[in-house]
Amino acid sequence: MKTRYILPAVLIAFALALSSCGIQPETEPDIDQGAVETSVAATVAAQGTQQAVNTVIAELTRISQFTATPLPPTLTPTFTVTPTPSATPTATATNTPVPTATPKPATATATPLPVPCDQVGKITDITIPDGTTVAPNNTFVKTWRLANAGSCTWTPAYALVFTGGSSLGAPTVIGLSTNVLPGQTVDVSVSMTAPASAGSYTGYWQLRNASGGLFGWGTGAKNSFWVQIKVVSATATTDASHPLDFALNYCTAQWSSSTGALPCPGSGDNFINGSVAYSAGPKLEGGYQEDEPSIIVIPSDGAGGMITGKFPAVTIKSGDHFKANVGCLDGYTDCNVIFQVNYTADGGAVTNLGSWAEVYEGLYTNIDVSLDFLAGKKVVFFLVVQNNGASLEDKVFWTAPGIKR
Repeated sequence: MKTRYILPAVLIAFALALSSCGIQPETEPDIDQGAVETSVAATVAAQGTQQAVNTVIAELTRISQFTATPLPPTLTPTFTVTPTPSATPTATATNTPVPTATPKPATATATPLPVPCDQVGKITDITIPDGTTVAPNNTFVKTWRLANAGSCTWTPAYALVFTGGSSLGAPTVIGLSTNVLPGQTVDVSVSMTAPASAGSYTGYWQLRNASGGLFGWGTGAKNSFWVQIKVVSATATTDASHPLDFALNYCTAQWSSSTGALPCPGSGDNFINGSVAYSAGPKLEGGYQEDEPSIIVIPSDGAGGMITGKFPAVTIKSGDHFKANVGCLDGYTDCNVIFQVNYTADGGAVTNLGSWAEVYEGLYTNIDVSLDFLAGKKVVFFLVVQNNGASLEDKVFWTAPGIKR
């Protein structure tokens, strides 16, 4: 190692320094006392300098002995240079990458099922909704509105066909009268008659195509549509404990129409001559299920068609009111009538107490008329319904009619 040559080099350098300071050529000086003193001082200084040199040499010798011994390999330091991290550059708006939207995986698209040739879509009960109360032997017309949900046109070669349950006296096959394109609707009507016995009755129907195949609604077009009625005995009732309740005593009245006297109760729905029946709770237009006793009437057909019931005389007291709710029965969409309450007091002329027009609009009319002006008199009341031009579907109700006190 290079440390072995440090001491000789130092000694040589030091000798050269001494020679440069040094020993001048020997001359014959003039003896001078000041010079002698100066010479003595220089000698002393030189001795001091020699002593200092000897001290330096001794120290250098010691250092050379120590450093001459190489460091053991295991003590050799290892230096690892760790680079100083550079400053993180500040991102600018122009250098900020715009995030790219990750595309969503494609959604599998369901393969649409083929549209069958013949299928019934939405079915609407235009008349006689499910559970309609009908008097025994009552004739009625059931109408469905059917939507063509298939790909084929229904032609007059198609027909409405009875498939099971109770036929309710209807024909078993009724042909369509017009073409019905896919997406269109058609109203199909069947005249039916309620059985004589009380109970619930259901009849099932489908359509038949030109090839004789039957079809209906739902999966595979296999489901039938139906008519469902409840037959309730319409017996003549008299309730002596409620003499002022006209519904509970409806057959104590004399019923007639423009064609003559009518039986009470009637034998069924008679849209020609008119009819009267009782219901413990009819379904009113708009679908409301009534729970009050009601008189169900149909005026006679044709110009001036009407129906009227003449009730026994009642003595009126102060504070009495005539009250009733009137309107069309649910499902009779062509209903258009005028209700009237007339009276005679103490045998006088027939006088109108009030009139109320009704059409099928989902509402009905509440009647409440004070009878104070008739207090103390014997009054005969007439419940009248006029057909307003024609009967057709003028099937209406008087709910809870009578004198309230």
